[in-house]
Amino acid sequence: MKKIIKVPAQLVNGETSQNSLVLDECTVIEQCIHHVEEQGTMYLEEHVLFFILEGSVTLTYGKQTCQIGKNEMILLKKATAVHYEKKGSPDLNAIYHGVIFSIKDVLIKSFLASVEKITPKETEEVAESGVYPMTECLITFLESLKPYFHDSSGVYPGQLRLKMMEMLYHMAIGNPAMFQQILQIYQPLRTEIRHIVEQHYASPISLKELAYLSGRSLSSFKRDFQAVYNIPPATWIREKRLEKAKEMLERTQLSVSDICFSLGFENVSHFSRIFKNYYGQAPTFYQI
Repeated sequence: MKKIIKVPAQLVNGETSQNSLVLDECTVIEQCIHHVEEQGTMYLEEHVLFFILEGSVTLTYGKQTCQIGKNEMILLKKATAVHYEKKGSPDLNAIYHGVIFSIKDVLIKSFLASVEKITPKETEEVAESGVYPMTECLITFLESLKPYFHDSSGVYPGQLRLKMMEMLYHMAIGNPAMFQQILQIYQPLRTEIRHIVEQHYASPISLKELAYLSGRSLSSFKRDFQAVYNIPPATWIREKRLEKAKEMLERTQLSVSDICFSLGFENVSHFSRIFKNYYGQAPTFYQI
């Protein structure tokens, strides 16, 4: 099992070089590979837009699974662990071609401050992530980025920022549902604590990020969590992961390192140490 990839950091600075355009507020990564199939897990450090130009990708996050095909897109919010399965197009020598936009809150804030006459209906319901077709404007926009990827040395930050704002305008005007998502990404609706922590406890997620996902400040999140579970959130998450690890050791053939990484731990030695402190035995004691 591969270690969880942090997006965008490890795609830009990782072992495998990928075409990228980096701005303080946004990172754009082009993925063009020849693969029948590739899978792994990534952790989204920022909000991410996936655009698929060739091939397809199946994404699983929490209890949701969706498939994004050619000329389709999806928006996922930060602090989300996503399992992916990429498949190249059988008609084009197994080519998979996608573009990833990793967007910081500051760019969304700037965009929303400049938006005119785009007024989606007010709603108290959470705007869920969904797969949507790309408009002709978006497809043409993505084609216009190719020269930037091929020679990024001549690209000025101001140029790139204008392109990012253009992309957000195309998306918001062409798809009201995704614009609603952008609004709620910037100012999340308050959601039930149990739903958030049960869905995300196995991800390499910080308490601050969990608070964001629940629509609360960090102090409010800690207070509300304590009221529900009668235990500090950091302690609950650690114990929940260790209990899940023991279950996986007893019921699966996965190695200690596989289980460690799949549950969001980043270091095997640290995982083994706290596991032994909690259960009195090393993880290997419970392996089938």
